[in-house]
Amino acid sequence: MISFDDKLQPLLGKKTADALETGLGLTTVGDLLRHYPRRYDERGKLTDIRSLEIDEHVTVQAEVRKCTKRRMKARHGHMTEAVITDGTSELHLVFFGKVAFVAEQELLPGTRALFAGKVGRYRQNLQLVHPAFEILTPEQDGSSFLQAFLPVYPASQHINTWNIANCVKQLLEIWDGVPNDPLPDDFRAEHGLIGLEEALRAIHRPESWAQIAVAQQRLKWDEALAVQLTLAQRRKASTARPAPSCARRSGGILDAFDARLPFKLTAGQVAVGEQIASDLASVVPMNRLLQGEVGSGKTMVALRAMLQAVDAGRQSAMLAPTEVLAAQHARSLQEMLGDLAQAGQLGGAENATRVTLLTGSMNTAQRRQALLDIVTGEAGIVVGTHAIIQDKVEFHSLGLVVVDEQHRFGVEQRAALSARGAVENPHVLVMTATPIPRTVAMTVYGDLEVSALRELPGGRSPIKTSVVPVREKPAWLDRAFARVREEVAAGHQAYFVCPRIGDEEPAKSDDEDKRPALSVIDVANMLVQGPLRGLRVEILHGRMPPDEKDAVMRAFAANEVQVLVATTVIEVGVNVPNATVMAIMDADRFGVSQLHQLRGRVGRGSAPGLCLLVTEMPEMTATMERLRAVESTLDGFELAQLDLELRREGDILGAAQSGRRSALKMLSLLRDEDIIADARTAAQQFVDADPDLEKHPGLAGMVATLLTEERADFLEKT
Repeated sequence: MISFDDKLQPLLGKKTADALETGLGLTTVGDLLRHYPRRYDERGKLTDIRSLEIDEHVTVQAEVRKCTKRRMKARHGHMTEAVITDGTSELHLVFFGKVAFVAEQELLPGTRALFAGKVGRYRQNLQLVHPAFEILTPEQDGSSFLQAFLPVYPASQHINTWNIANCVKQLLEIWDGVPNDPLPDDFRAEHGLIGLEEALRAIHRPESWAQIAVAQQRLKWDEALAVQLTLAQRRKASTARPAPSCARRSGGILDAFDARLPFKLTAGQVAVGEQIASDLASVVPMNRLLQGEVGSGKTMVALRAMLQAVDAGRQSAMLAPTEVLAAQHARSLQEMLGDLAQAGQLGGAENATRVTLLTGSMNTAQRRQALLDIVTGEAGIVVGTHAIIQDKVEFHSLGLVVVDEQHRFGVEQRAALSARGAVENPHVLVMTATPIPRTVAMTVYGDLEVSALRELPGGRSPIKTSVVPVREKPAWLDRAFARVREEVAAGHQAYFVCPRIGDEEPAKSDDEDKRPALSVIDVANMLVQGPLRGLRVEILHGRMPPDEKDAVMRAFAANEVQVLVATTVIEVGVNVPNATVMAIMDADRFGVSQLHQLRGRVGRGSAPGLCLLVTEMPEMTATMERLRAVESTLDGFELAQLDLELRREGDILGAAQSGRRSALKMLSLLRDEDIIADARTAAQQFVDADPDLEKHPGLAGMVATLLTEERADFLEKT
C-alpha cells in the first residue's frame, strides 16, 4: 500500500525527489498529491501576456513569432533572442550560452510551447531571461501534454510545471488510493461532496471543467473544515479558565470620564462599547477584534473598556508594536484622562488611577518605579511594548489586555501576554486599523468575535489623495514640493515616507531599468539641499536608538520640526493633528492597505489633509491601477477587499509571520465565503458534540494532515 506518508524518493528517484524537496518542500506522497494546479490551460489556448506581473514566476503557453541568434558585444559568446505572442501582446525571451543554440534550433516561428521563468522588464519590454521551455507537439506519446487540459502547477527554478505534471501522473498510476475517507459518509451526502480519492485524481487529470469544479469543491471543504475545527477547539479551550468579571460600576472612574467628554460618542462607539462592556462583565474570557478606519475612535473605545476594568479593581495592559507608539499611547491616555490619571499626586481626582509606561529602553530607576507601580496595583493602566510580557513583570491583578495593531505583533508574544493571569485568563481586545474582509476574519481571526467602527467622529477633516506620475508629468513633482512649502508656510507640517532607510545595501533587482528604492537618508538630503531648503527637516526610522526616535517624535508633535522624512515606522498610531500633507515616495512599492494606513496620519485636525502618491510607474499597468484605486476612495473596507484580490491566493495562515510553507492551497478567501461560513457552523457542531474528535478519527487526521503543528500553533496563538 502506498499511503500519503510514504516518501517520494523510492517512487520517483533521488534526482526528481531532491528537486521537489529543494524547490517546493514536497517530500511525501501526500505533499505532492496536495500540490494542486494553480490553473489549467486548454490545449491550444494561449496565455494572456498582458496579465503578467513584473517579478512573478510564470508559465506561459504562447506561439513563437521570431527567433534570432547574434554575437554579444559586451562579452564573449552568443545570445538568442525570441519573441513570443498570444496573438495580441508580445513577450521577449533571452538565452545565453549553450541554451542559446538549442533555442535557436527549436523555437521556430509558429511553434507553440510552454515557457517558464521570472517576468522582468528591459527597455520597456516584458522579458523572460533564460526561461525553461517545453515544445507542445502531438508526437509526445505518454506525455501529460496529450491531455485537453494542461495543469499549470506552482513551480520553482528547480523544477518546472511540466516536470511536476509528469511526476504526479507517474504517482497516480501506482497510488493505492484512500482506504477511509476522512469526511463521514452522511456529511458528504448532506453537502454533495465527492470522495477524497476521486477528487485528487480529478484535480490532477481532469477531463472537463465540470470535473475540475466538483473536485475543487471537495478539496476546499477539506481545508476550510480543518481550519474551522482547529478554531472551534480553540474557542472551546479558551473558556476552560474563567476570566475576572469586570461589571460596570456606577459612580466610578468611567462615569467621571464620560461626564467630562467634550464631544458625543459616535453611534458605532456606543454600540461597540456596549458589546465590550457586556463581554467584560462575564466570566467567559472576551476575545474580541475591534477593527476600524484610521481615526474612527478605537482608542477611545479601548480606554473606556480599560476604565471599566479599573472600576472593578483590575488592571489593564495596552500593548503597542513599537516604543514610539507605546510612548505616544501613554501620553495620549494621560492627556485624555487629565487628573483622573494622577492617583497619589497633588491635584489628582478622588477616584483617579495611574497610567504607567514600561519599555525596554527605560533607565534602571524608571524601570524599577514602573515595575513597583505594576506589582502593587498603583498602575491601573500599563502601556508598553513586548517588555510587558517579560517574566520579571508581575501584575497585581490583570483583567484586560488591549493589543494595538494585531498584524505588527508576533503571535507568541500575544499568547504570552494573555497567559499573564495566574488563575484567570484576562479579557483580550485586539485593535487594528487595517479593515479585514469577512472571510479573513473567519479564518485567521476565527477564534475572535469581530466588531467594526465604520464611521468617523465629527470634526475629522477630509483627505484628498493624488497620484503624482513622475514619468509622464515630471513637473508635477516640483508642484508637490511647492504644496509642501505652502502647507508649512501656513503653519502646518508634512511627512515624506520612503521604502527604505538608506544605510543598507539596496535590494538587487533582475530588472536592469529598475533603480533602487528611494531612501529616507537620500530623500532628506535632497530636500534640505533643494526644494525644502531652509525648513526644519528631521528623519525617523526603526533603527534609530529609542531615545532619539522619541525625541524626534516629541519635536515633531511640538511643531519644532516642520518636515519628517520617515519609513513606515509612522504607519500606525502616530497622531500629530497639525500634519496636513504626506508625500509617499515610490508609492508603487507599498501595498494598498499600507498606503491607506499611511495617509491616515494626515487630516487628523481641523485642516484638510493631502496625500501625494509619487511614482515612476507608467499608466495602464496593474501597479498604477492599484494607486488609482487608493486615489479614488477613502473606504478602507473597500480597499481591503481590493488588496485581497490583488494579492491573489496568499497564505491565509500567515506564512510571513511563521516562516512556514502553507498547507492550504485550494481555499480562496475571495471566492469561498459561503464554504468558509458553512464550515465554521459544521465545525462548531462537531466540536460541541465531540471536543477532541475522538469519535471522528478521520476528521482529526485531516486536521493533522492539512495543519502542521506549526500551523495549528499559529492559529491557537493568534
